Amino acid sequence: MTAPMTIYSTQWCGYCHRLMSQLDREGVGYEVVDIEHDPTAADYVMSVNGGNQTVPTVVFEDGTALTNPSLAQVKARLAG
Repeated sequence: MTAPMTIYSTQWCGYCHRLMSQLDREGVGYEVVDIEHDPTAADYVMSVNGGNQTVPTVVFEDGTALTNPSLAQVKARLAG
């Protein structure tokens, strides 16, 4: 089964770790891509964030993205 979203992150991003911990507690699946180890991912993050490597950037199955969203925003987006 495919995860409902991909989280673009870095190892040192506190906001990323907080969001992923919250998603883990809620049982929401996701894939993680570390933009510091994947230049293509870093380019993508910059393309949806006005040239900035802002993380977490969460991309949903339909291709839409949220930057630094709250747990509530992610859950609302997944609910449709």
